[in-house]
Amino acid sequence: MRLTILINGSDPTVNHDYAVLWLDTDQQRWSRESHDGIDLPEWGELRDVNGVTSLCAPLENEPLCTLRGLHVNRRQEISSAHGDATWSCESSHSPMEGQWRLQAVDRQLVRAEHSLFAG
Repeated sequence: MRLTILINGSDPTVNHDYAVLWLDTDQQRWSRESHDGIDLPEWGELRDVNGVTSLCAPLENEPLCTLRGLHVNRRQEISSAHGDATWSCESSHSPMEGQWRLQAVDRQLVRAEHSLFAG
């Protein structure tokens, strides 16, 4: 299953920083599809522990971004459509607070076009 997630500041009318991510729950990987101001790498790995989904860089355990309230169970049920997000500002390395919102759910088996998600 693939989820499309929007991450942005707590007040998007003032702070226009955002990132749009694809989360592949089968492969436990994510990719950045577009962004402005929220600088995450192009892809990484997912970790889901106790209703907190962590977006990590490849082969790293330290989260770059956390999505609180997002959990997908074995039956592919999604716990929430929105929640709090925290990420590190690339320039100052200070924690930033915002929101995540579920934009789309693709429950069909997706065959990756490129090798990033193919293996």
